[in-house]
Amino acid sequence: MPTAAPTPTDSRPASDYGGVVHDLSRDVMTSWMNQLQAAARSGSPSAYMMVSGNCVEILRCFDILPVFPEINALQLAIRKKALPYILKAEEIGYASDNCAYVKADIGYTLSEGVGEHGPTPKPSMIVCNFVGCNVYIKWFEHCAEMLDVPLVMIDVPFVRQGEAVQPGDLHYVIAQLQGLIVACEELTGIKFDIDRLREIVGYSARAEEGWSRAKDLCKHHPAPFDAYFDSINMMGPINALRGTKEAADFFNAAVAHYEQMVAEGIGATDEENFRVVFEGPPPYPYYRNFRNLFANWKAVCVQSTYSTVGGTWEFGFRHDPDRPLESIAEQMLVHNLCNRTMQERYRQIQRYVQEWEADALVIHSVKSCRLFSAGQGDMREYFTKELGVPTLMVESDLEDPRYYAEAQMKNRIDAFFESLEYKRLREDAR
Repeated sequence: MPTAAPTPTDSRPASDYGGVVHDLSRDVMTSWMNQLQAAARSGSPSAYMMVSGNCVEILRCFDILPVFPEINALQLAIRKKALPYILKAEEIGYASDNCAYVKADIGYTLSEGVGEHGPTPKPSMIVCNFVGCNVYIKWFEHCAEMLDVPLVMIDVPFVRQGEAVQPGDLHYVIAQLQGLIVACEELTGIKFDIDRLREIVGYSARAEEGWSRAKDLCKHHPAPFDAYFDSINMMGPINALRGTKEAADFFNAAVAHYEQMVAEGIGATDEENFRVVFEGPPPYPYYRNFRNLFANWKAVCVQSTYSTVGGTWEFGFRHDPDRPLESIAEQMLVHNLCNRTMQERYRQIQRYVQEWEADALVIHSVKSCRLFSAGQGDMREYFTKELGVPTLMVESDLEDPRYYAEAQMKNRIDAFFESLEYKRLREDAR
């Protein structure tokens, strides 16, 4: 995996939907997908797991390949293949307002996309690291029943106030991680090795440091990449590959490239007119179309909440090789977006607007994801009226293409940026 800084000829703006970091991400993620296909054929140990607040380092300690149904659903959506699987799930009783990620993955599983018949391995176990979204409990229970594999449930207490880790909560999660270690030993016949876990946790910390540094570079004017649309290229390595040397090396190369762009004054677009913060996942079935609606206004996202579903690394947390189990538990409890209160999300967004010097907040409300979307109307009111931050709220879905209305979306986005442009002209005229 290359770690040297790319040459100046590689400094293409991210708006071409390609570029160096896109290519690096494609390479490491393709390698991971090839591993999934090989495991599907060979039957080597694998485990389903959530992205948010997970304990993937423990699985890697036993050579258990992590599989993320969320990422599978995302890939189906971005390749425009999700709807037939969603409809299949609805045919067997899943409601129209159920999480579309769940329906796409369940429909895919029912269509023999898992195991030797498809590219996704049948898991040897399912690890439900419940963080924030209780839909995952039922999703993973259904997967365990459908696939007839053991389910390990890790109950992570919801953060009730602030970011302090309560000692009782920490001990409670660590005890469950120790139970997971026993289950992994029984599955693989491999004895737990604390030194190997320390090494894996060290790779996680390196990747997290790189991710944080990359996000920090977006404080520059212009930002070297779009921290919503281009962050997707980095969310794969930080979420699916965390705990590997490949992920750590990827971020070394990504940071070197973005540092070079900053030094040369190259931004994510040829001109940065507006800096925005994004709340909520993107509509993956129309990902490029949605991006273009903002690119037309030279609007660049400088921070986003969705990019922190795996971890809020930019606020300083790192996995600690000297405290491997403790730091894994801390990340599951506190240092991820989904296990925090709405007030903590408000504070996170407010920091983004202030420290990354954003002009506006954009909320993409997702019909089938209550975890992200519940309370976003109040969020819009708070940022608009209490903090004076111009806020746009648009609605569709992250997976189901039936809820995306581009003409309506374009009208609202255009009207919003026209108003921002008019406000800026009035202020300049004073």
